[in-house]
Amino acid sequence: MQKVEPRTHDEFLQLYQLAHARAGDKGNKVNISVIAYRAEDYAQLVQQVTEERVEAHFSHRKPSRVQRFLLPGINAMNFVIDDVLDGGVNDSLNLDMHGKALSFHLLTLPMLDGTKTLAIESTASETP
Repeated sequence: MQKVEPRTHDEFLQLYQLAHARAGDKGNKVNISVIAYRAEDYAQLVQQVTEERVEAHFSHRKPSRVQRFLLPGINAMNFVIDDVLDGGVNDSLNLDMHGKALSFHLLTLPMLDGTKTLAIESTASETP
């Protein structure tokens, strides 16, 4: 299968269009759960919301590690992101860059629209 980059703006989504999030923080770690609105979108989330992409999305916070735990029974995944809270809630001088605020940031992750991507990929594979 050929990797296809979106060619138009309407081939992009943001994660919040496919899922919602819950978050918490403890020490210098944030825990963010991403839950698909619809079961049929879960496979697309698993494919596109990877540890590498989440780490890159939070690169300005300099995470030392990102772990993803899949929860297919509830169409969700959980991320544990280390060292993104500037020492923790009590040590940080940031105004509320913790749990909820960071989950909202994750929900802005750009996504390819899976329905349009599939159409583009099938067209590309039919080309000689």
